[in-house]
Amino acid sequence: MLRLILATRNTHKTREFVELLGDEFTIRDLSELRLPQVNETGKSFEENAVLKAVGVSQQLVGTSRCDVRMAQRAVPTFVIADDSGLEVDSLGGAPGIFSARYAGANATDQTNVAQLLSALSVCSDRSARFRCVIALAQDGKLLGTFTGVLEGTISDASRGSGGFGYDPLFRPTGFDQTFAEMPLNLKNQISHRAKAAAALREFLRTVKAGR
Repeated sequence: MLRLILATRNTHKTREFVELLGDEFTIRDLSELRLPQVNETGKSFEENAVLKAVGVSQQLVGTSRCDVRMAQRAVPTFVIADDSGLEVDSLGGAPGIFSARYAGANATDQTNVAQLLSALSVCSDRSARFRCVIALAQDGKLLGTFTGVLEGTISDASRGSGGFGYDPLFRPTGFDQTFAEMPLNLKNQISHRAKAAAALREFLRTVKAGR
């Protein structure tokens, strides 16, 4: 079984990746490791995902070389990191890579949602998409990136109590429910992250087969 480090401290995201990748893999996140945070200074989802995956992977290589106790625990060398967000056409693709802090540095899900509804209050075009890019690194080197996109529209008010982030506003094309109204298993079948994770899973299966 391949063991993976997910470069996040977001428990919602970790839980979602565990569901998406299934029991073929063991996933741990950064809450179990004392590693410096990697700054997301990229100009695209792909750049940020690569920065995080490669940065954490490089830190693990350095840790395993200088800390015998850590090396004895067989720290996983595969690191995955994602960057994802919402792109709204009438806002020129915003909030984009700033989705998590659209309402400011200390933004919450609620303030981000309110900010987006305010920005769209005079817009008739509410088409949007969720985009996710997952980067995979090993021993400090990038192995590949995997992208998933899901088209949809932004509702005129929050609907549903599930999910997180912009889920209460995003209604995928072909569905009457927002992400926050959907059962988790349905969301995990169609989401942008599910599409990117499916491509990652297939790649990792080839890695396992080659061992």
